[in-house]
Amino acid sequence: MRKTVLSCLLVLSLSAPAIPAEASDNTLHRYARDTWRSMAAMVEPATGLPADKVTGDLKTRARITSPTNIATYVWSTLVARDLRLITARDASARIGRVLDALARMERNAPTGQYYNWYDPATLQLARSFPDSGDPIHPFASSVDNGWLAAALMMVRNAVPAHAKAADALANSMDFTAYYDPAARPDAGTGLLRGGFWPEPPPRDCNTPTDYAGTGVTVYSTCHHYGAPAETRIGQYVGIALGQLPPESYFGPYRTFPDNACDYGWQEQKPVGSWKQYLGINVWEGTYEYRGMRYVPNWGGSMFEALMPDLVVPESRWAPRSWGRNHPVFVRGQIEHGLNEAKYGYWGFSPSNDPHGGYNVYGVDQLGMDEPGYSSDRERTSVDPGYEGCRPAKPLPETYGDGVVTPHASFLALPYARQTALDNLARLRRDFDAYGPGGFYDAIAVRSGVVSRWYLALDQGMAMAALGNLLTGGNLHRYFAGSGVEERLRPVMRLENWEVG
Repeated sequence: MRKTVLSCLLVLSLSAPAIPAEASDNTLHRYARDTWRSMAAMVEPATGLPADKVTGDLKTRARITSPTNIATYVWSTLVARDLRLITARDASARIGRVLDALARMERNAPTGQYYNWYDPATLQLARSFPDSGDPIHPFASSVDNGWLAAALMMVRNAVPAHAKAADALANSMDFTAYYDPAARPDAGTGLLRGGFWPEPPPRDCNTPTDYAGTGVTVYSTCHHYGAPAETRIGQYVGIALGQLPPESYFGPYRTFPDNACDYGWQEQKPVGSWKQYLGINVWEGTYEYRGMRYVPNWGGSMFEALMPDLVVPESRWAPRSWGRNHPVFVRGQIEHGLNEAKYGYWGFSPSNDPHGGYNVYGVDQLGMDEPGYSSDRERTSVDPGYEGCRPAKPLPETYGDGVVTPHASFLALPYARQTALDNLARLRRDFDAYGPGGFYDAIAVRSGVVSRWYLALDQGMAMAALGNLLTGGNLHRYFAGSGVEERLRPVMRLENWEVG
């Protein structure tokens, strides 16, 4: 039955009327033009840095920003230049202002890592969230710094006038500050920690560390990044900069091993085997969902699966692993939205909650964490059980108010171009989902409530996806230069995942 449903979906997709490539490209260009308008509206005039988000009318910016926000604005500026939405002179001026601001912002010494939150108007460290007043304890994140370093690595190959400054900033960021070489004794390599605080936080689990060998103690997160989620960007950058050993690429779990009930908390019992690459033991496990086999991420969301692919050409550099997994993951999200939950739309990823705040959304079954990220506000989940360790729970009879975010469709474009375009067209037709800066952040598709905000993270992912598609991979080429491809591609190409 599962294979029959999937086959029907594939037949419907393949039999849909084809849209001429020229018309499709025109639509993508229009989306890029409007999305850039929202990115430009987030820029603080005093410093040239983007805010975290802006209201749907493009008039009111948030009073806070992060390294990831800055990174997405930098690569969006490159895309806007390459698509001739702005001039090369304008792009160079914008990036120059960002680099100047980054040089003046407070960082962790001596690791060179940026903290998570700053005031974009003053460049000062943010000590409280403007909306809630909740205190902020300065924290350096391996993921946020990974995105920022990746953007700087693009600039050094894309904007000759700023190559020296961008290269100096990127190389001053020491990612060994996060690396725990003893985190995977079963594999023979290490993992990155989530990040560190310069002072011990009052409530978060932390452990004193000095992984960078600087003699300065920081207080690292107790958790490591062991799932193949968007967190892998820090590992990519660390290897690409020559700071982390190449074999650490094999540290994160593909799934957790099938060791009796030791990992019986994971979403389902994996199928796989142990292999060895560069002397590292790797359990190459896969999960099953409605006739598909795939390597999961942590929560089952689209941006965990595909955001690194915007920067690193994973499908080309790892054709037998990520190159096989990405289209299956996209198909899984489509299958859930259209045939399992029957929303009529698909694309589930962390985003603004249309009813307020920010929330995580995904397809629970596509993640490693058993609770996972659900696709609806009611947190409807599936627990297939774990043989001999955890009984299965009944499948849900219905799903609630599914929350679809357009950035997920943009991420899917390389792997299901026409299906993604159709999904975006239906969202635009059926909801008030499109404004002066492109698609709003999220739509609760059963209640019809729309989050009329533009987020730098989500709009930046859309811009990167559009830019790569319309330029034949410019962002990939910018990142790959300066010796990056020579360091990363040989290790990424080794694996052969049994997915499909």
